Amino acid sequence: MNAPKVATETSLHDQVCDEGFAFVHAPDMRALVEHLAPLSDWDAFTASWGALEPDTYLAATGRFRRRRHATFAASRFGPVEAQPHQAHFQTLAYNTLQGDIARWFEPILPEIAHGATMRAILDFCRDFFGGLSPDVPRWHVEVHQFRIEATAGAAGEPTPEGSHRDGVDYVLVLLVDRENIASGTTTIHAPDGRALGEFTLAQPMDAALIHDPRVFHGVTPVTPLDPDKASHRDVLVVTFRAVETG
Repeated sequence: MNAPKVATETSLHDQVCDEGFAFVHAPDMRALVEHLAPLSDWDAFTASWGALEPDTYLAATGRFRRRRHATFAASRFGPVEAQPHQAHFQTLAYNTLQGDIARWFEPILPEIAHGATMRAILDFCRDFFGGLSPDVPRWHVEVHQFRIEATAGAAGEPTPEGSHRDGVDYVLVLLVDRENIASGTTTIHAPDGRALGEFTLAQPMDAALIHDPRVFHGVTPVTPLDPDKASHRDVLVVTFRAVETG
């Protein structure tokens, strides 16, 4: 049996250019990120999902998840720099459930936002997405920590708005942890609804890289494997949007 091909930055660039997305298995993703810097605070990074706050905007629609949010700025070859805490905003064209609302979420804890793991992930995104769009001089970057919880009586909805685009240029979805969870399959669709691919983020550092203008993405609802035990799906979502220059 042939061993699976190792994903490289070049091969992943080709996939995103050709198909609008790429799925990356955890060992390859970890190698690509750790090539930039060691994930020396990985344990603290993953543990911080236990300190996420309820998404009160989503609770108003009868759904539930936990999250924190941070904003950064990046230049093509410069550092990724933290920005003052600000609202997350999407138009109704991209989020029919919660569009046209300035949503203020609790900030990502400073020690996590400025820690080694987050910095390495953001540097990877700057290099990878910047390589796909070398003419973009500056990026607006948003980072979201999400925890989706499920119970025997209520499935968790990682993407309650359904298959969607985020209204940005590029998206990284990175699995951090899943505990007692079934399903949660990431799906990719063409704008006309055709299924293009699916991949279940199952191991920490499994990832999806998405060219947002070209494809829609979503995640199937999650349910507990054992209804008597707690269950959650933890992901980090990073978005890059080109900053318009006058």
